[in-house]
Order: sequence, then C-alpha cells, then structure tokens
Amino acid sequence: MGWKGRLQTVRDDRGPLRGRKPGDRRVRIERPHAAYFRYSGEGTLVANEAASAPRTAVGRLLARIRLSLFGRPLSIHEDISERLSKAKALAIFSSDAISSSAYATEEILRVLVVAGAGSLFLSLPIAIAIALLLAVVSTSYRQIGIAYPSGGGAYAVARANLPMITALIAAGALLVDYVMTVAVSTASAVEQVISAVPAVADWRIEVGVAAIILITLGNLRGLRESGNIFAIPTYLFVGSALLMIAIGVYRTVVLGETGHPPAPLPGAPNPLEPLGIFLILRAFASGSVALTGTEAITNGVPAFKPPEARNAATTLTAMAILLAVLFVGITFVADRFGIVAIDVPTTKTVISQVAALAYGNDTIWFYLFQAFTALILFLAANTSFNAFPRLAAILARDGYMPRQMSFRGDRLAFTLGIVILSIVAIVLLVAFRGNTTALIPLYSIGVFVSFTISQFGMVLHWLKERSAGWHWRFAINGLGAILTAIVSVVVLFVKFTFGAWLIAVIIPILVVLMVFIHRQYTASNASLAVREDVVFRGPHRAERVILPVPGITRAVVQAVNVGRSIAEDVRAILVSDDPEEASKIRDRWERQIPDVPLVIVESPFRALVGPLIAYLDVLDRAWPADKEQPVTFVVIPEYVARSWWERLLYNQSAKRLRTVLLGRPHTVVVAVPYRRDDPDPHDTEPPGQSSPG
Repeated sequence: MGWKGRLQTVRDDRGPLRGRKPGDRRVRIERPHAAYFRYSGEGTLVANEAASAPRTAVGRLLARIRLSLFGRPLSIHEDISERLSKAKALAIFSSDAISSSAYATEEILRVLVVAGAGSLFLSLPIAIAIALLLAVVSTSYRQIGIAYPSGGGAYAVARANLPMITALIAAGALLVDYVMTVAVSTASAVEQVISAVPAVADWRIEVGVAAIILITLGNLRGLRESGNIFAIPTYLFVGSALLMIAIGVYRTVVLGETGHPPAPLPGAPNPLEPLGIFLILRAFASGSVALTGTEAITNGVPAFKPPEARNAATTLTAMAILLAVLFVGITFVADRFGIVAIDVPTTKTVISQVAALAYGNDTIWFYLFQAFTALILFLAANTSFNAFPRLAAILARDGYMPRQMSFRGDRLAFTLGIVILSIVAIVLLVAFRGNTTALIPLYSIGVFVSFTISQFGMVLHWLKERSAGWHWRFAINGLGAILTAIVSVVVLFVKFTFGAWLIAVIIPILVVLMVFIHRQYTASNASLAVREDVVFRGPHRAERVILPVPGITRAVVQAVNVGRSIAEDVRAILVSDDPEEASKIRDRWERQIPDVPLVIVESPFRALVGPLIAYLDVLDRAWPADKEQPVTFVVIPEYVARSWWERLLYNQSAKRLRTVLLGRPHTVVVAVPYRRDDPDPHDTEPPGQSSPG
C-alpha cells in the first residue's frame, strides 16, 4: 500500500517536523507534550501552567481555594509586571517609617514625663536631633541603593567589604527588627482604635492577630496587588496628618493658642525626680524608633521598576522628608499644647489628642483620622513582609538560611518567609499582651546595629572604588558611621535593663544558627561535588537487589519485576514472627517465583526494621574485603490506595523502613507503587508472544 491518500499519524516528542515525503497529503502530527510543554529548542521543553495542574480531586479543590485567596499563579516571565512604581513603592516600603511618627513623639514624652512638667520642653529639641540623624542616615542609604542595587542593604554591603561574621550580625539584626516592626506597628494600631473606640480594649490581642493574618494574605497575593491594597490608606494618613499639623501650627503661631500639661501628670507619681543626662538619652533612644524602616527601600531595590536604583533613591528621599515633617510637626503641636499620653481611665494616645485638637473631639473628621492612623500602622507591618522574605531569600541563596526560603510561591512572593514572619510576630504580640510600650524597648536596637555596619562597609567601599565624587560620598558615609555607632551604644545601654538584653541574646543565636546552616551546606556540597574532567559511561560497581516482602501479592510481583530489571542478583526477604506462616509462604514462593530466592528472617521480638538492617549488615561483612562494596537496591513494594484517608491504613512499615535506609551507605531505596488500575502482573506476556484471538 502507498502513502498517497492515507492519514498518517506521526508521534513527535522532540518538536515540529520539518518537511514531508513526496506524495504525503495528510499528516497528523501527534505531540504528547503539546498540552503541557512548549518546544523552545533541540531537547528543551518549557512547562506551561497545565503541567503543574493538580491531578486529584482534593488537589483541584485546594487549587480553587488558592485561586480565590491569592489569584492565579504567575510565571517568572511576569516578574517585571509585578515591579513597583515610585508611588506604590512609597506606600509599601515607607509605611513603616512614616507610621512611626504616630508613636515616636509619645515614646519621648513617656520618658520625659517622669521628671515632671518642666522637662517636657525637651521633646522638640530631641525630635529635631532625631530628624537630623534621619537626614544623615537616609542620605547614606541612597548611596547604598546605588552601589548595591541587587538588594540586601546592610548585609550586602558588609558581605562585600567586611568579614562575613559582620555581615551575618547585620542580617540577624535586621531580621529581628523586621519582626519587631510587625509586632510594634500592630500593637500601636490597636491602641489608636482603642483611643477612638474604648470598647475595643478587651479585644486588643484578637484584633491585632486578625490584622496580621489579613496582611499576610495580602502579601501572599504578590507585590503589585499588595501595593494596590496599601497605597490609599498610606496617602490618606499622610494628607490628613499634614493638614492636622498645619491646623495646629496655625492655632499656636497665628492665633497664639497654647496649653498646659494635665495636673497631676499621668505616669509620674514622683514629679520631683531630677532631669539628668541618662533620662534625656532614654528619651532620645525611645524616640529613635522613628528611624526604623529607613533601610527597607534599599533592601527592596529589585522590586522597583527600571531604573531600579534611581527610583529607589528618589523614593527614599521623599520618605525621609515626609517622616521628618510629620515627626517634628506632631512633636511641636504636642509641646505647645501640653499634650502627654493618657492611659487611664481610657487610652488616649498623643496623636489622637493632637487630632482632637485639630479636627474637634467626637467629629467625623477625628474618627476618619484615627481610622487612617490605625490603617497605616496596620499596614506598616507590610514593609517587613516585603523586606524580611527578600533578605531571608538572599541569605538562603548564600547558604546561610534553608534553601526553601529562596523559593517563590505561585504569586512570585517568598511564601515561606512571609509565613514565618507572620507566626513569630503573632507570638510576640500575644506574649506582650499587645502593649506598645512593653515592646518598644526591644525595638530599634537591631536597625541601629545594621545602620552602623552598613555605613562602615560603605566607607571601605569608597576607599576601594575611588570613583568620581567618591570624596564627598566617603565623607557622608563616614559621618553616618560615627553617628549611628554612637546612637547604637546609647540605645543598647539605656534600654538594656528594660528588655534590650533579650535582643542582645537573640542576634548572636541567629548568627550561630546561620553559621551552622552554612557549614552543613558546605559539607554536603563538598561530598556531592563531581570533577568536571570525569566522564561517566556506566556503572562500575557490583549491584544487588533486596526485596522486603510480606508475602505474595500483585504489588510484590510488580516489585520483583522491577528488581529483575535492575540487577541479576535479586533476593526477597521475609521478616516474620510466625514460623509456620513463613513456611507456607516459602512453599508458595518457590512454586510461583522460583528464580528469586526467598530468605526468611525469624523475628521473635516482633521487630521488622531492625532484623532487616542487621541482615544487610551481614551481607556487607560477608563481601570480600579486597573488593568494593556493591550498591544495594532495596526495592519496597507499596500499595497506593485511591482515597487520602485510605492511605493512612497502608505502607506505614514501608515509610519507617525508608526513613532508616536513607542514611545507610551504598544503599539505594526504590519505592514501587502498585495501583488498583495497574495491569495484573501475572498476566504479563513474554516478549514476542501475543494473546490468542
């Protein structure tokens, strides 16, 4: 028969067919890979979304749930579309720093109030000093983003210019600070809600935990969508806070209005306590929480749209200006009107009292501002949800964190890092009962340590680079290094007895853990390394197959057939505590599978795994000492049930055996699953024969 006029089916696993035979008219090209892969070159297939689709009913149900919660999976080629504009990046990466203006002034006043009303005038000079420090730090960090646009911030700078242990200290400090950011921001947000709605006080912890969970879900949907969610509240807070400050400044400067602190002062049972340098340093250290989050933009440079470094630098400058204006402005108004934090009979934060002064108490504008403040504080945690996973992914790439931390989820987010951050922050929030003042002593220490390390690293960077304009860049980073080093010592010293010792312990523990992980990866990489000049052409060691069997079943017969295809030396092992039953199985085995010897290992103590491992050890010792030990393939038959709940009833012994064997030298574990739909092994026909009829 000729080809002309016939429908010819051609299977093509490698790609498109080129050309036809003369006379061919109709050719149907059958490509089995077409539904799951795209052919991109010789021997190269690109998997599409269908290749990752679940095959089971439960898997499809979970996929639909993930789709509704997080959206469709994104390809790595869509990463550029997930990049952030400057406007969205300001909302995502700056919400932590900008929102700290809502509680930084209050933390200064809570310290100064201890020395009496006469000390409150120092709040404004302290705020201005912190704002000047912010200007130096933000200018220094602009240069870090330009010099190290791949992200990582202080860790990347220290890794390139300082000993590795210093880089790990910076990384550990930042990881701790990101966790604290989530806990502190959430606790402060709940306090703003309580200031407007006192009835919420009894639900303080529940509201905070619910907020963290919602932010986690938002971040698991991806960067661009979290930017859409969080941008509006950020700008509403900034706009309403600037208007509030303008009204307060107008009333005190133009109209000449002022106020006096309440008497007696809340939280000051001994107003005669002297104002000393230690108290001023404590107030400065407490107010320095305003600088937390400054480094987040530099750490997240890769998340910006191109040109990444320039856009990140512009966003950082805008954030620093906004934060300075808000922080100093709120402090100025609070100072002129004698505002201090009040905790009894109901919580009234400093910023809520400034809002009541500007917008009127119990007005719609007051409640709207409190809502905006609570929202940006809730969303300030979002800065950490973007920075923490990225830093953890960089550490994982360098081998200092588990490699799973660098894997991206369906929405191109670092899922594991987001989940871990959420869990740890919730634990902190619950442990400290959602109290911002109790959490503050643990805050800002880590970030100032990373500030100092990064600035010293940049000083060395400019000394090595000596590029155009390096002199003034060197001077800026040198000034930043000196100032942040001094502040780091001050913050740690004055906060140590108030709980900072805990952070001083946690950071070294994190560093030790990262070093341990790196050593493990280094050792495993060394043991797995293959010389590039070696050519592998086939096995050079003897091989044998051991089959643990419970009797003769279809699953066992299938495993026997697999064992025969691996090596010629195949033997089955039956571990039994019933000699009579074992004898019956032997008789049947020799009758039905005569070419595979069955070894019976009696186990009077009813153990399964131990006697089998001991038998393998005996085989190894019996091997001639002058010959290399053979590779032992342990082929384990397994029955695959149809339903997930049925699988709990099967293969438990096989799982235990696999766990023990995985660490055994020159041993390979092969699991052979048998499904109900598989063909009956005893119906398999010898090659070259066909069924009758």
